[in-house]
Amino acid sequence: MNESLKKKAEDYIHNMPSLPTSTVKVVEVCNDPRSSPADLNYVISLDPVLTGRVLKLVNSVYYNLPHELTTPVRAIIMLGLNTVKNLALSSAILETLRGKNRAGAIDMETFWRHSLGVGVASKLLAKKRGVDQKRLEEYFTVGLLHDIGKIPLNAVAPEAYAITVRTAKQRGQILVRTEDKLLGINHCACGEWIVNAWKLQGPVGDVIIHHHNCGAYNGSYRDILYTVALANYFIQQSNIGFAGDENPELPPETWEVLGVAPSITRTLSEVVMGEIERAQIFLKL
Repeated sequence: MNESLKKKAEDYIHNMPSLPTSTVKVVEVCNDPRSSPADLNYVISLDPVLTGRVLKLVNSVYYNLPHELTTPVRAIIMLGLNTVKNLALSSAILETLRGKNRAGAIDMETFWRHSLGVGVASKLLAKKRGVDQKRLEEYFTVGLLHDIGKIPLNAVAPEAYAITVRTAKQRGQILVRTEDKLLGINHCACGEWIVNAWKLQGPVGDVIIHHHNCGAYNGSYRDILYTVALANYFIQQSNIGFAGDENPELPPETWEVLGVAPSITRTLSEVVMGEIERAQIFLKL
């Protein structure tokens, strides 16, 4: 491992702002099976910024609700605890990381468009496969955040990372393998440091760490992991945004694990661009 690069990436992550206390508390409350909508409403209402952010999202064209919701408790009742939790978490992480954007090998505007596309495609795939409506936003959030481990590498070693991205393209390799060879560290490992720093346990953390090693994963979120892997492959092939990888690779067992045929991606092509435009609100908070 390149110890100098490792130290720079670790320092970068160490110096990132912590997630807001209110967001951490929201996650804790929602992960407690004994919690009620009143418990979540109490936590959100203590933070005017979080309250405004959640209400802006639920009243956006992304949800297209028939009536405007003016209080968090109405949003919780309408959308459910899990959806509101994922709205709070994803918006807080985006706000923190988008403030860390720097020039590098990957243009961050196209990086976030790729990430948004993976989030949207993950949610659409889950919906088409009949995943519980209450869990769909979780698929979106995990897809949106899956690649955040690239941000430290892009920021602290822009020239070396540019060479890595270019070399992966020229050799026809998946980026994570070229990162290992040229940098001695890959974006999944950097993602794991972020997961540990922010205590992102559960599907978000597992997918950030394992989305390029699905076959060796033995955790509880195999379905969402393979869904994000397929969504990532589809978005890369569709040239929606750019996150540094021009040679997408899909685990061959994906179709069997998810119980779908490759033709499912054709149905995504018909609707994904419209859904991405509706989801742009997440990048404008």
